[in-house]
Amino acid sequence: MRSTRRAASSALLTCLMLVGCSPTALDGSAPSGSASGAAGPSGAGGAGRAIAVGAGPQKTYTVQKQPAAGTCHYRYLKGEPLEDPKCTPGAISPAVTQSNLKSTICRKGGYTSGIRPSTSVTGREKKLNAASYGFTGSMSDAEYDHLISLQLGGDPNDYRNLWVEPADPGHKKGSGVNNAKDPVETKLHTAVCKGTVTLAAAQQAIVTDWTTALSRLGLG
Repeated sequence: MRSTRRAASSALLTCLMLVGCSPTALDGSAPSGSASGAAGPSGAGGAGRAIAVGAGPQKTYTVQKQPAAGTCHYRYLKGEPLEDPKCTPGAISPAVTQSNLKSTICRKGGYTSGIRPSTSVTGREKKLNAASYGFTGSMSDAEYDHLISLQLGGDPNDYRNLWVEPADPGHKKGSGVNNAKDPVETKLHTAVCKGTVTLAAAQQAIVTDWTTALSRLGLG
């Protein structure tokens, strides 16, 4: 017994001296708090959770199944509607990476128009997603929004990256879509293309809380 303890102590000391080794690995169990998901191609995930990777741009899009009706719930910050992170955690496109920004989201002439699903697809998804969130307001004033926008490398048609975003507080009913999240996305896109922040940092900031994304990155 004594020799067994000495051997275990020696193994533990050796393990602790190795980079990336955890004492709990000695009994074959995974260390608590280990990340189960891998970061996407663009490195999304950073210091926070890993962001799912979607299918990316498709030649033909099909209507995606949405969460069950009534299972998603809006959160509100100072009246501003936020997505349910369980239903809409975000998803990135594998076609956009830090190394190919100039040929994708930052290219001259635009990128998003060529990969955006048609309204015949998103229109049906929007109605289904409205039921998921229990949204009963004006559909014309609500945006079927990409949580991680297309101009930030968000996946075009992954259900995890789309949600019915209600109008902002004080929005005039019937005046169409006009949300405060949109200019935040544009500023992040500009910063990414200028090299002020990385693509992964911008994506992580927007899924964490789009209302604080700019201040979190020192942009606003």
